[in-house]
Amino acid sequence: MIHVSKDKATALILWFEELRKDDVPLVGGKCANLGEMINAGIPVPPGFAVSAYAYKRFLELTGIAEKVYTIIRETVKDVNDPQQYQEASKKIRQLIESTPIPEEIEKAIREAYRKLNAKLGMAEAFVAVRSSATAEDLPGSSFAGQQETFLNVRGEDDLIHYVRRCWSSLFTPRAIFYRTQRGFPHEKVLISVAVQKMVNSKAAGVMFTLHPVTGDRSKIVIEASWGLGEAVVSGSVTPDRFVVDKDTLEVLSKEIADKTVEYVRDPETGKTIHAEVPPERRKIPCLTDEEIKRLAELAKRIEQHYGTPQDIEFAIDKDLPFPENVFIVQSRPETVWSVKAEEKPVEKAPAPTEEFVPVIKGLPASPGIYAGRVKVVLNHEEAAKLMEEGDILVTKMTNPDWVPYMRMAGAIVTDDGGMTCHAAIVSRELGIPCIVGTREATKVLKTGTYYTVDATSGVVYEGIVESLVKPKREAVAAAPGAVAALPQWAVYPPVTATKIYVNLSIPDVAEKVFNESHPDGVGLLRAEHLMLSVGKHPRLLIEEGGAEKMVNAFAEGIRKVAQVFFPRPVVYRFLDFKPDEFLSLPGGEKYEEEAGHVGPNPLIGYRGAFRYIKEPDIFRLECRAIRKVREEYGLKNVWVMVPFVRRVEEFKHCLKIMEEEGLRKGPDFKVWIMVEVPSTVLLIDKFIEAGIDGVSFGTNDLTMLILGIDRDDASVQEIYDERNLAVLRALSHVIRICREHGVTTSICGQAPSNYPEIVEFLVKEGVTSLSVNPDKVMETRMLVASIERKVLLERLARVEEQGKAQKRFFQPRWAEELG
Repeated sequence: MIHVSKDKATALILWFEELRKDDVPLVGGKCANLGEMINAGIPVPPGFAVSAYAYKRFLELTGIAEKVYTIIRETVKDVNDPQQYQEASKKIRQLIESTPIPEEIEKAIREAYRKLNAKLGMAEAFVAVRSSATAEDLPGSSFAGQQETFLNVRGEDDLIHYVRRCWSSLFTPRAIFYRTQRGFPHEKVLISVAVQKMVNSKAAGVMFTLHPVTGDRSKIVIEASWGLGEAVVSGSVTPDRFVVDKDTLEVLSKEIADKTVEYVRDPETGKTIHAEVPPERRKIPCLTDEEIKRLAELAKRIEQHYGTPQDIEFAIDKDLPFPENVFIVQSRPETVWSVKAEEKPVEKAPAPTEEFVPVIKGLPASPGIYAGRVKVVLNHEEAAKLMEEGDILVTKMTNPDWVPYMRMAGAIVTDDGGMTCHAAIVSRELGIPCIVGTREATKVLKTGTYYTVDATSGVVYEGIVESLVKPKREAVAAAPGAVAALPQWAVYPPVTATKIYVNLSIPDVAEKVFNESHPDGVGLLRAEHLMLSVGKHPRLLIEEGGAEKMVNAFAEGIRKVAQVFFPRPVVYRFLDFKPDEFLSLPGGEKYEEEAGHVGPNPLIGYRGAFRYIKEPDIFRLECRAIRKVREEYGLKNVWVMVPFVRRVEEFKHCLKIMEEEGLRKGPDFKVWIMVEVPSTVLLIDKFIEAGIDGVSFGTNDLTMLILGIDRDDASVQEIYDERNLAVLRALSHVIRICREHGVTTSICGQAPSNYPEIVEFLVKEGVTSLSVNPDKVMETRMLVASIERKVLLERLARVEEQGKAQKRFFQPRWAEELG
């Protein structure tokens, strides 16, 4: 039990100098640690805490406490319904932010801000206003990131406004859900607010007092970039990385990144803005050698003070001389390797075994066999710290944010998902063995232990099974001399009437895919990974004036693909991000969850063409990127495809916006739609009248909606089947109507990659093209060539038989008798 004096326990304002690490119940973990460091002689920007008692007093004096908790009780009836959490959050935050702060509390905050200004010798200092929840240090819980931070706040009125915003952020949908699921009484979790002098950063970042990947405690690793630390923390840039020897403080290595963006204070408005880094600064170190050494010294002192490895945030002030310009703005215990310290590390791989000991089974989503060390990671933070090149990635489920870690993995195993989930699709594109839908891989498989993943059969075995892995090793060893042994069809692939396209998500693999399999074009270029490369929710980008950044980033990604494939067509599918997939992007929670877009099943929710109508400004940015690629780069082989179209009116609306942005249909610019919804199948003639040039079947979603099966639900995967007669009839109907009107038909779902019989069905029905995963291009081309030959022979046989029948009909009997 922590003993505190009555005065301190009921203080509305507590200066950092008054605080120690044990004051978490009074001011939360963030403020308590800032006070602890100041008292340990660490340079921390000065400031004060609006105490948790002040927040509690605000609730009591205004009488809204019971209203807040009543809203939760009355609104959240189904603990698994996201909509109810969103509704409760919206009501509570509106209530808190519209309720005036009682005079005694507001007066205390204003007076503290004036004292801080006097201390700094400023009229109105810029401050950071940061949430600091009292539950941050509860054992077995992680409240980190659930509340909000506001930078470059200036003036008393703005400060009052953002303190209230911090208080209300205790009730984001995610925070309410987290406490509800874990049984934390909402009444017991309070919030403090840190008000701290804003460092006018020339550079900022994070540092670890051990190597975050290897756990090596003899190293200090510093990651930094230009401007505010937001760029590093959010992952918007690849930062410079410096590795320092902890004993000697010698800089062991420097990795200088190409730092293209930074967050800075706008000199006119004082607000935080997103800016392009001038070319001359992009590839030079953002920290000097003396700043690196100073940071390492401070990191070492902080670790010695706390007695455990630390995860530290820092900033370098551009307005001050060295060493007064180096500040620490936060320190917290490093949570991955510190916890793992008691585990026995696996130093080397165990000896190969011939025993087949199955550990877990799932769905074979991307074929292949791989043996290696497992890393069980449940979120991106763990993945960033734990994953090394070649590890087996084990997690619950992936989304587009996971792609950087998926690319590092030797194999992937997930708890959830089916054959068409994100992990399955991306693994096939990357050529990585993957098993999905195991249900409990994250519980059964152990970090640091070696396993063999047989993703051809969907089984994970204990240890390294030599007889499974050996054939792969022998094949690799033979590779240098294997060119002469290639079959003739691999060197001279057959020409087919049916075009063989490829599905792509990641522009960087385009050249490799083209050189290896020479597809006839790209039948599906997904946009979702381009959005991730931007690093922010598009709505936040627009709000911050960064719309042009999105246009340029998308144009560059599309250019990479179109240039490699020119003059072959590249069909770009407009952004089809489902609300839940982009929550982790900065701005995602505000513009998806709090905006009420994350429904109970995002697969059939706020997505596709309907979203473009609701948010045309984002759709217009994509149109401008396409126009830039076609007109500025001259890559006229780029066409477009509108996804998840439910109604004809939606397509017409999208077409109108495209035309307004200078994208007009013509001989060299085609507009396709995805056929993923049964209504599109039934109304295909109306879509043709509306002006579509082509369609592409998205059999993943089409099968889901025709059969009424959630394609991401592992428990019903056994009845999810694209070969179902209902699905085949839908495909046949659309192909027939489109052929009658001269409209192109294609398919970009997983069906042709998974089932040869569907390929045969589609070719016989007269589909124009098939778009498959990169690893299936050559195989599909050979299969299609075989099917087309078979179809021709059957037609010739019929013609010949008809000719014989006619000959028999016209030939006189006597001629027949004479032979």
